[in-house]
Amino acid sequence: MSDSSIRLSRLFNKGRCLDIAVDHGFFGEGAFLAGIEDMNSAVKTLVNAAPDAIQLTIGQARLLQNVDQKDRPSLVLRTDVANVYGKKLPEHMFSISIADPVLTAVRLDAAIVVVNLFDLPSRPEMLDACIRNIVALRAQCDHYGMPLMIEPLVMKDSDGGGYTSDGRPEKVVPLVRQAVELGADVIKADPTDDPKDYVDVIRIAGDIPVLVRGGGRVADQELLQRTADVLALGAAGIVYGRNIIQHAKPAAMTRALMSMLHQNASVEAALEMLK
Repeated sequence: MSDSSIRLSRLFNKGRCLDIAVDHGFFGEGAFLAGIEDMNSAVKTLVNAAPDAIQLTIGQARLLQNVDQKDRPSLVLRTDVANVYGKKLPEHMFSISIADPVLTAVRLDAAIVVVNLFDLPSRPEMLDACIRNIVALRAQCDHYGMPLMIEPLVMKDSDGGGYTSDGRPEKVVPLVRQAVELGADVIKADPTDDPKDYVDVIRIAGDIPVLVRGGGRVADQELLQRTADVLALGAAGIVYGRNIIQHAKPAAMTRALMSMLHQNASVEAALEMLK
């Protein structure tokens, strides 16, 4: 078993993974901080709910890794910062990797590193920056035996300003395939507008496990049904952030989702857990 396989085995539980993203503060958007103003409390709540993994930045990873318990969730380390999420887009946009990202991940005992692959309207320079980040990161991952999660993210202009996710399969599928070709060990991808089309995303990724992004807040029923749908189509798991950390009961939502991933609980059973 390779070093990267050993780390991946810490991320997945019998082939499935719930990764809770709590790296939103990295992007400098005030609206993203709801529910995680107190990171110490937020991380403690999530650790006690026992997801498979928690996604954090270099500045906050210690909150997870300093937890004094043997079976704490695995660390997914965010390696890049960008300024693409605001309602008012800046003239200068960037996607910048942290210094020595994989060596940093090794020192922090991360199970995997994650990096963006943006496809933004009329901003080819952002795709260029992301590909450069990924190429450098892949080489470091090979050297240190660290798995690589790539997050292909297709965006479109929003009527309210800024960007929103573009779930058209004709846009999502090619970017997911590009992520595979660039050397992803795990894919973290947006849902498609029509959930049935997600089978095309799974197929184009081949034998690379796909985790589905959660995006913005939605109602509990919708979130759990979406989770059931993508799991049925072959997704290896989910990466949810705001739908957990901004929930009135983040620990209960975590346990409900874990029951769906690992005990094959129904949507109805998961909803009961939220009560």
